[in-house]
Amino acid sequence: MPVPWFLLSLALGRSPVVLSLERLVGPQDATHCSPGLSCHLWGSDILCLPGDIMPAPGPVLAPTHLQTELVLRCPKETDCDLCVRVAVHLAVHGHWEEPEDEEKFGGAADPGEEEPRNASLQAQVVLSFQAYPTARCVLLEVQVPAALVQFGQSVGSVVYDCFEAALGSEVRIWSYTQPRYEKELNLTQQLPDCRGLEVRNSIPSCWALPWLNVSADGDNVHLVLNVSEEQHFGLSLYWNQTGPQIITLNHTDLVPCLCIQVWPLEPDSVRTNICPFREDPRAHRNLWRAARLRLLTLQSWLLDAPCSLPAEAALCWRALGGDPCQPLVPPLSWENVTVDKVLEFPLLKGHPNLCVQVNSWKKLQLQECLWADSLGPLKDDVLLLETRDPQDNRSLCALEPSGCTSLPSKASTRAARLGEYLLQDLQSGQCLQLWDDDLGALWACPMDKYIHKRWALVWLACLLFAAALSLILLLKKDHAKAAAGGRAALLLYSADDSGFERLVGALASALCQLPLRVAVDLWSRRELSAQGPVAWFHAQRRQTLQEGGVVVLLFSPGAVALCSEWLQDGVSEPGAHGPHDAFRASLSCVLPDFLQGWAPGRYVGACFDRLLHPDAVPALFRTVPVFTLPSQLPDFLAALQQPRAPRSARLQERAEQVSRALQPALDSYFHSPGTPAPGRGVGAGAGDGT
Repeated sequence: MPVPWFLLSLALGRSPVVLSLERLVGPQDATHCSPGLSCHLWGSDILCLPGDIMPAPGPVLAPTHLQTELVLRCPKETDCDLCVRVAVHLAVHGHWEEPEDEEKFGGAADPGEEEPRNASLQAQVVLSFQAYPTARCVLLEVQVPAALVQFGQSVGSVVYDCFEAALGSEVRIWSYTQPRYEKELNLTQQLPDCRGLEVRNSIPSCWALPWLNVSADGDNVHLVLNVSEEQHFGLSLYWNQTGPQIITLNHTDLVPCLCIQVWPLEPDSVRTNICPFREDPRAHRNLWRAARLRLLTLQSWLLDAPCSLPAEAALCWRALGGDPCQPLVPPLSWENVTVDKVLEFPLLKGHPNLCVQVNSWKKLQLQECLWADSLGPLKDDVLLLETRDPQDNRSLCALEPSGCTSLPSKASTRAARLGEYLLQDLQSGQCLQLWDDDLGALWACPMDKYIHKRWALVWLACLLFAAALSLILLLKKDHAKAAAGGRAALLLYSADDSGFERLVGALASALCQLPLRVAVDLWSRRELSAQGPVAWFHAQRRQTLQEGGVVVLLFSPGAVALCSEWLQDGVSEPGAHGPHDAFRASLSCVLPDFLQGWAPGRYVGACFDRLLHPDAVPALFRTVPVFTLPSQLPDFLAALQQPRAPRSARLQERAEQVSRALQPALDSYFHSPGTPAPGRGVGAGAGDGT
C-alpha cells in the first residue's frame, strides 16, 4: 500500500515551546538543601539495592515528593550536556513510643530517656536514575536539627546536581531511604529534543540534528530540513508495523538519493540501509523532471533538485526563430553546480535571449531562459562576441546558427550582409553590453530596424496588393456572401395562433436546408424581449437589406386584418391584438418601403393554400410577387435567389424537398380543432383597403 505522507505531520507533532536553561560550570556533582538542613553527597555511584521495608524505630525522615529541572552542564561555552536536577522533599514520619511503665503506672520517665526525643534526625536518601542506556545511583546524607522535627510536617528538600541524559530520551527516577522504611517514590519524564530548547549552539549533538518542519502546499507535503551546507544527514520514513508488509512506492517518487532503512523495534537493534535507486534510469529521469532553475537577482541563481548530483552549467544564446541555444563557451566557461547553492554569472545586464544550460555526465539535462520572465519574450537581436589578445588587439564576430561570423565579412549570412550597420551601431552605443572581461565582451545588437528597412518596399507592395484585393472583394460582397452561406431572408408573419406559429417554424426550418440564411422571431425570443419588437425588426430588416437579402411577408387572415387597419387608420390601439403585437411592430418599418416604391426586389409575399387567397392581400402589398404555398414553391424559391442569378436546374428538386418537409405541419394545422376548414379562409377582395 502507498506510504501515507500526510501522517508525517502527525508523527512529528507540533513545534514545542522553546525553553531557556540554566548553565552549570564544571563537571563535578553537587548537592545543597533547604535552610536549616545540612546535607552532603555520600556517594556518587553506588550499587542500587533497595532492600525490604523495615519498621521504623521512631521518627524518621522520608521522601514525600520528587521534582525535576533541566539544566546545562558546560565544561566549555559551546560544549554542554543536558542534565536533570532532582529535588527530594522530606518530611518526618513516625513517632516516639511511650515507655510501658509510664503508660501503666503514670509515673515520670527517666530523665535520661528525654535526650533522644530532643535529638536531631539523620537519614541517608538514595536517588536512582535510569535513562537508556545508562543507570546511576547516588547517596545523599541529610540531617535535620531537633528544632525542625515536627511529626507529619515537611522539613525541606535536598537538591542533587545533576544526572546527565540524552536529548529526547525517557528518564525514570526513584527515591527511598537506606534502610527503607516506606515504599519508594518514582517519577517518569520525557525529555525534549533540540527543537524545544535554546541549545542549538551549546550542545554538539544539536549541531548536526536536522531541525525538521512540515508544511503543506496544496496536495503536497514539504519536509524542510534546516541544516548547514557542510552537514550530511539521513532521513528515515518508516512503518511501525508487525508481520510481513508490502509497501508500494509510486514510480514518480523515485529519485537516486532515496534510501531505505529497516530495523526491528528493539533496543540496540542493527539498522540495515539500502539505496536501490542510485543507478535507476527512472529515478534519474524523475530527478531532472523535478529540478528547477530559479533566478534570484540579475547575476545570481540556484538549482533546486531533490538530490545532490554532479552537474555543470553555462550560459547560452537562443536566437529568435527556435534555433538551438548556443553555449557561450568560450569566452565563458562551464561552472560546477551544487544543488541549492547560490551561483553567479559575471553579467552586466540581463537579456531575454540569455539562457542557462545544465549538463550532467556530458548530457544536456535542463535549459531555462531565466531572464525571459522579467524582460519579456525573445528579441530579434544578434549577439556580437569581442575577443582581445594580450596585445589588446580586438576582433568581432556575430553568433549565428552556422557559427561565429567575423565582422566585416563577405559571407552570405544575414549578419555578414548587415555587418557594416552592426559595427556602426556598436560604435554609436546602440548595442547592449552584457559581459566584459580582460579576454573579451558580449554585445546584443537589435536587428529589427534593418529588417524593416530592407523589406519596406516589399511591405508597401504587399499592402497595395492587399488593398486592391480588398476592394475587389468589397465590390463582390453580395456574391461572396451568397456563395459562403446563402442569401439572407427575414420572415415576417402574424402569430394568429400557436398552430400557425408551428407552421411558420416548419417553413423556416425547411428553407434553412437550402442556401438561405433565415431569420425569424421564433428563434430570437430572448433578443426580441430584451430589445423590444420595433428595435429588433428594424435592426434585422436593415441588416438583411444591407446584405442584399429579401424580406418575406407571410400573409394570414390575422396579418391581412392588421395591414388593413394600418392602411385605414394609420395606427392601431396598443394591446388591441395581443398575439399580433410583433407583426404590428414590423409594419412601422415595412410600410414606408411600400409607400415610397422601394419594395420591389427587396420584398416578396406568400400565403398558404386553403388558408388565404392571394387576392385577399391588400393591393399595396401586391406590388411585389405574392406566392401560394406549397403550390407555387418553385417560383417562390426562385424569387428568394440572388438577383440576376440564373434559374438553378435543381430548383424543382429543392421545391419538392421543402414541400415534403412542410406537408406534415400543414396536415397537422388544417386537421386540428379550431382551424379554418379548407375553402373558408379570407376570400378575394376581403382585405383590400386601398
